[in-house]
Amino acid sequence: MREPRWLDDQEKAAWLAFLSATNLVSRRLEQQLKDDAGLSHTQYEVLVQLADAPGGALRMTELADRLVTSKSGLTYQITQLERAGLVFRRSCPSDVRGVFAEITDQGWEVLRFAAPGHVEAVREALIDVLTPEQLTHIAEGLGQVAGRLRCGRTSGGPSSGTQ
Repeated sequence: MREPRWLDDQEKAAWLAFLSATNLVSRRLEQQLKDDAGLSHTQYEVLVQLADAPGGALRMTELADRLVTSKSGLTYQITQLERAGLVFRRSCPSDVRGVFAEITDQGWEVLRFAAPGHVEAVREALIDVLTPEQLTHIAEGLGQVAGRLRCGRTSGGPSSGTQ
């Protein structure tokens, strides 16, 4: 068994700042969306992805990939959004196993209502706190992390110790 590569002080500081910031930003955005629009952050992101898609619809598998979530987790969220009248599901005409999620007119209305406050909350919690240079570094660095994890190229064993 290989000896773990423990984090040095700089690496540990970066890791702890990342954890703290992501948790605090996530909580702030979750609360803002709940208070303003009665949506979870995931539900808001579902509506955004559908609104950006051609015809306001995406296959469930593609939507799950875009949201970086499990199919079962997405199914739960779509069910909640369907009950609220914000999306509906329809069969894929070319694949009997395929299902599309599509934003409804009411979903568009909720998204138009929620988006300005959400963007303001994102600015307040993250964007306006950082310099343009810091934003560039974060976008590049976290983009690289996301790309590596999406491709499944991680090193090391099953342990995730960070001490």
